[in-house]
Amino acid sequence: MTAEANAKPNTGQAKPRLILFCGLPGSGKTTLAKKLAIELPATRLCPDEWLADLGLSFFDEALRTKLEKRLWEFCEELLLLGQNVILENGLWSRAERDEKRQQVNALGIQVWVELYYLNVPFHELQRRIELRNAVGAHGTVPISQQELEGYAKLFQAPDAEEISLFDAVG
Repeated sequence: MTAEANAKPNTGQAKPRLILFCGLPGSGKTTLAKKLAIELPATRLCPDEWLADLGLSFFDEALRTKLEKRLWEFCEELLLLGQNVILENGLWSRAERDEKRQQVNALGIQVWVELYYLNVPFHELQRRIELRNAVGAHGTVPISQQELEGYAKLFQAPDAEEISLFDAVG
């Protein structure tokens, strides 16, 4: 089902907020997202937690793509209903972040879009990932040192021009 089929456009006064996260594993996305979800309030959508809850592989890319597509459709439904949403994907590439802004614009309602870029030094990411791996908390992806290094090579940090495209940056 699509967002259009399930939700009626927000006719309220306040703009719903969409908070996007950009950062590598271990940068603090989940910690900050949980805090913001309570403070705003907002619905937090975390693909890793959904995969864990369903007992599915974190590394099945085809499945992850399908899940992230469905979570985005749910995000659209919530925004159309005037709800605040936190999308807890890493959004490692500029293209992914541009796509989310374009999809929000296509909804036909005003949405306040924020980007939280969590820029953490690599040695601190390593430390946090080692600790997280040791704890093995539900919904966290075990990541090796080699994988983290590979992810860092793929990551595209937002530049000043891109950051200016958002309503706010955290």
